[in-house]
Amino acid sequence: MSASKAPTPRPGILDIAAYQGGEGRIPGLAKPIRLASNESALGPSPAAVAAYKAAADDMFRYPDGHAAALRQTLARHHGIDADRIVCGAGSDDLIHLLASAYAGPGDEVLYGKHGFAIYPIAAQTAGATPVPVPETNLTFDVDATLARVTKKTRIVFIANPNNPTGTFIPRDALARLHEGLPRSVLLVVDSAYAEYVVRNDYDPGLALATDAPNVVMTRTFSKIYALGGLRLGWCTASPAIVDVLNRVRNPFNVSSAATAAGIAALEDVASVDKARAHNDVWRPFLARELAALGLEIVPSVANFVLARFPAAPKDAAAAWDFLRGRGILVRKVGVYHLPEYLRITIGTEAEMRDVVAAVSAFLGKS
Repeated sequence: MSASKAPTPRPGILDIAAYQGGEGRIPGLAKPIRLASNESALGPSPAAVAAYKAAADDMFRYPDGHAAALRQTLARHHGIDADRIVCGAGSDDLIHLLASAYAGPGDEVLYGKHGFAIYPIAAQTAGATPVPVPETNLTFDVDATLARVTKKTRIVFIANPNNPTGTFIPRDALARLHEGLPRSVLLVVDSAYAEYVVRNDYDPGLALATDAPNVVMTRTFSKIYALGGLRLGWCTASPAIVDVLNRVRNPFNVSSAATAAGIAALEDVASVDKARAHNDVWRPFLARELAALGLEIVPSVANFVLARFPAAPKDAAAAWDFLRGRGILVRKVGVYHLPEYLRITIGTEAEMRDVVAAVSAFLGKS
């Protein structure tokens, strides 16, 4: 065989910074306190666990390629048309599909500078150029975004509430964002944390996705439903966008076990209410206690808190090391251009008290 050049990816692929999730293990420690990935503090619904186990006997069968039962359950739960729902292997899957279907070389994809890291990755994977838009007070800036829309703009991504800041824009601002975009631009409203929000001025984007031909709302089962290990998400959009997604998604992209667990989780309303009520107690507790220790806390409506640490030697990097040494894993957010912050998921009462005690010891205030 003659010598030849090795296969190479197309231009731009090697420029992608691979996504780095929150750490989940500490060598030598069986069960660390995992507060790095915004997982549910209370775990999944017992009904979802039972449904997952019951699906085991049929694992040799292909799943329903259209996830019809899950889409019907979602439709009843949210009061929308099942034909306008597409399910995927987590909402990340759907975000990648949307980027690949609606953007490509020469196109631009806009998102908040401190927005979810998957947005630029999805854009670059499609060959498009990601355009981070400066934010105001760590919050998505509607006016700044609209000012950066050009003839090259194909998609605007907004996480509402945003990860990793926990901030959100209210209903009227979301409507103004949509109204200001050309109809040729796709607005993707990522509402992964919507179930945690209890404010009257919040809008997850469901009505916009129902009424407008250029809006998609994505949701996930990984957060309040605590099914992150099963990779399950969904979106709703116009019939035309749904048709496009069904053409490009993988066949059988949602497993039977995930479908069964998702249906059971949706139907266990009491379990979701319990998770939300827990968050409503312990997120303010954590924010209040960390603020009392002198840290700057970003107001959050999700299931995590973003805390700013002082300069070295008591900076965020040193705090992360200290917490890890005590068996506590939180999230570094330097990839989000926030190296002075740590994101801390809301856990159980015991975990929240352990975090406060550890941070207090780190700052020398205990």
